[in-house]
Amino acid sequence: MASLRRVLTLRFGVINCARTIRPLFSERLRTPAVLSTVLFTSLPPPPPVIELQYRYGRPVLQLMLPSRGEACRFAIRPMTMTVADFLSDVQREDPGVSSTSILTSDGQKVSSATLLDSVLGKNFQLVINDTTYSVISGPSDEVCHDHLTGLEDVKAVVHMLYSALHLPEHQRLKERQLLERLDALTQEIQPLEKVRAGLEARAEADARRYVWGGLAYMALQGGFMGWLTWCVFSWDVMEPVTYFITFTWSMGLLAYFILTQCQQVHSPTETVSAANQEFMYADAKDRHFLTSLHRAAAKEGFSITHYNNLKKEIGTVEYDLHRLRNPISLQLPVEQLQR
Repeated sequence: MASLRRVLTLRFGVINCARTIRPLFSERLRTPAVLSTVLFTSLPPPPPVIELQYRYGRPVLQLMLPSRGEACRFAIRPMTMTVADFLSDVQREDPGVSSTSILTSDGQKVSSATLLDSVLGKNFQLVINDTTYSVISGPSDEVCHDHLTGLEDVKAVVHMLYSALHLPEHQRLKERQLLERLDALTQEIQPLEKVRAGLEARAEADARRYVWGGLAYMALQGGFMGWLTWCVFSWDVMEPVTYFITFTWSMGLLAYFILTQCQQVHSPTETVSAANQEFMYADAKDRHFLTSLHRAAAKEGFSITHYNNLKKEIGTVEYDLHRLRNPISLQLPVEQLQR
């Protein structure tokens, strides 16, 4: 009886201890579950992920159309398609797409004129309406380097063929346009050339009279001073007179230097600056020639500015013709270039 009493006492003690531990253990189990539920509901849902695939060497992007609710594959031409072309294809396929854009992985918007070749090299984001898709660029092993090199070679050959077929025709068209323009300018400037030749002849005659008049004045002045010195007065009287005459000439030359300061004279072919001219005989003659020419042109109603513009335009057209007829531009063989 004593042993039976000990066994019952021990069993009831174990049961009571277990009832005491069970609530603590259950509380410990509930706490992580509650925390995990709170943490899970606070995080935003991850964006849908789309993987870029390659079919027959061409990238293919499979999208879920929002209004139709079905998947659609879009074949991409990276070398020729831009971002705007791809987005317009998506909107054309599903009229329910109101706004589309492509962003980089860090959220920066990609320009619509960017080629898709530069976009597909890295992961990017595609925004359709209010849904943002994370696009993962798949492995591009199927597009080998030899294929791209061959494509570049084909493009170069096509460019050479296009140049060979269309460049001579373009050159002939451009040459005909330049010749027509040159003929029109030549016909327009021919009557002006006749008027300019007459004005230059009159201005040249006036400049010669100016030079010969200066020589005659100096000769008369020297003769008159000699007559006064030897026939009328003595050298003692004429010496201070000659000194003042020389000083007067020096003042006249200084006045010429001051009067020609900050002046520009426009010739029929160029603009000559006459700022601070020294009294050199050739420069003084040229300046008098140009002054007479402008004075005569103003009387005749001849526009020197219009004439100069026509001459410059004719020079530009002739230079363009010379460049167009250059053997290098005509793509002649090496033997003709060496000649």
